[in-house]
Amino acid sequence: MVFRPRPNHPYAHAARFPDEGPVDIGSILPGEGPIEIEIGPGRGGFLFERAAAAPESRLLGLEIRLKWSSIVDDRLKKQGLGARARVLNADAREALSRLGPDASIDTFFMHFPDPWWKKKHAKRLVMGPGLLDSIARLLRDGGAFYVQTDVAERAEMYEAQVGAHEAFEPSGDEPGSARMVENPYNARSPREHHAIADGLPVTRLRYRRRPRVSA
Repeated sequence: MVFRPRPNHPYAHAARFPDEGPVDIGSILPGEGPIEIEIGPGRGGFLFERAAAAPESRLLGLEIRLKWSSIVDDRLKKQGLGARARVLNADAREALSRLGPDASIDTFFMHFPDPWWKKKHAKRLVMGPGLLDSIARLLRDGGAFYVQTDVAERAEMYEAQVGAHEAFEPSGDEPGSARMVENPYNARSPREHHAIADGLPVTRLRYRRRPRVSA
């Protein structure tokens, strides 16, 4: 659930995803160029690196923690990136269900999501059928869904969930596999940097949106 700050809260000014109704991505990121969405950008390290690596792209981060959505969005603006890179305070599961139009997003990223291990926290898990349905609806045909984690059990769970969804096909290094040895996007999240520095294995998964079948 997204925190609703009181007017005197230090981050009350934070930009938030609209509370109600359908939302057109063009109202958030006007202009031209492919659109990429990061779910849970945290402190924004990946977004800044990706903005430098893909200057033609428009970037949106959906961050449930009010503090970091506010801080990163302000930093993007201060670095002159606000016209094509934003972070909005939102629960991505709810926000994406109202975002449109269909087939408008080029790439979705999820970096090291779901740090919840107890059964009572299962409702906090971001990955799930509802989120996958929204991503499948929003991705253009051939668009990419890229997920990475340093937890083997999570990797297996994501492979099972995404692999079972009819809209996605694996697009990894080998035919029929979603797994990739290297990150192909010339941008890393802070946790990926730390994992590499510490010699921890990172599982990288990439899927493509299957072509839609015309009625």
